[in-house]
Amino acid sequence: MRISLFGYGTTMKALAARVACTIYDDKFCEESRDEYGNALRPSAAFEPENSDLEIPSPGIMPTHPLILRAKHLCSEYDYFAPVMPQSVWISGTNGKTTTTEMTQLLFASEGALAGGNIGTPLANLDSKAPLWILETSSFTLHYTRTAAPQLYVLLPIVDDHISWHGSFESYRDSKLSVIARMQSGTTAILPANLLPFVPKHCCELIAYENSAHLAKLFAIDTARVPFAEPFLQDALLALACAKILRNALPYELLASYHIGAHRQQKALDAEGRLWVNDSKATNIDATLKALPQYKDKKIHLIIGGDDKGANLLPLFEALVGYRLCLYTIGSNEERLCALAEKHAIPFVACHDLKTAVATIKQNLRRDEVALLSPAAASLDQFSSYSERGTLFLQYANATIQEAR
Repeated sequence: MRISLFGYGTTMKALAARVACTIYDDKFCEESRDEYGNALRPSAAFEPENSDLEIPSPGIMPTHPLILRAKHLCSEYDYFAPVMPQSVWISGTNGKTTTTEMTQLLFASEGALAGGNIGTPLANLDSKAPLWILETSSFTLHYTRTAAPQLYVLLPIVDDHISWHGSFESYRDSKLSVIARMQSGTTAILPANLLPFVPKHCCELIAYENSAHLAKLFAIDTARVPFAEPFLQDALLALACAKILRNALPYELLASYHIGAHRQQKALDAEGRLWVNDSKATNIDATLKALPQYKDKKIHLIIGGDDKGANLLPLFEALVGYRLCLYTIGSNEERLCALAEKHAIPFVACHDLKTAVATIKQNLRRDEVALLSPAAASLDQFSSYSERGTLFLQYANATIQEAR
């Protein structure tokens, strides 16, 4: 079989190490070969008649010429479906990574593996493991046509990746599409407000309103869950997975989980001032969830980056209710400044993160908070949200405080 891979990022490189293939990528200017002998060719060199199967990198947009010319598209999930063990897929706008990590922790003693969008491609997961727990992006779901999990966990969804999907409705429908393929005896947990949009299905649906409702549905004692929102909901969904698959609620094991870097990570500078690294807030909803715990303080908020075409108006309507100053950065800075002016919110156009931190240093008092919660992706100015958050703490010269 003549296999073509579209894109040469982490996912496709892992696959190329396992199968003979030809790889097409916009960054290739001429033909060469990788360390496994696979041909590396410019995207324009793809000829559909010379390919029997095309596997796209999840991030490649549906409008890309490679996708439009392909005749046999197959997602990474579909390719590995024949060897995929029992699996849990976790998706949503925010909280996917935390929920996936928590769930894997609860099943780790059985040999369960975590992968997908969390960083480990399916090609690097052991198909003999008893359980795969996969953080699953809307991009992957868009391209997947046959594969389905035993348990699907969907966190709340709000505007995100609109420039990729074309509309919120398309984004939403990609998140829900897998439910139509799930068989009798499988289960999907999802927000109740999405029920009207669920496709025809055979699986059991469990719909939740909020964290309190989740706890009630699965008889979870929230007093034994040592996490506050927004991480409480992630923890409850992880426990729900254990309840459904193993009829267990391993509170003690869950309590050993520590929130990862760049998620509302608190740090103090030499003067005892609070700096909060929430660089993983790559959309509006994540930022709105970070703000309430600082409602009694003045907030020096750094926002900006690639907003992926999202409607920013709800963010600014919410910001009006806080005592804050905005420090704008990134490719959407002009939009941010215009909205700040319209809503009479104080702001400083800083253009880049280093300038924003330096400006805050001049203004920040000990009873206030400096918060990096950009409501935007990072790739316009950084290699990742991780680099953005790391540099934020370095520029602030702040020391991370242990937190749950």
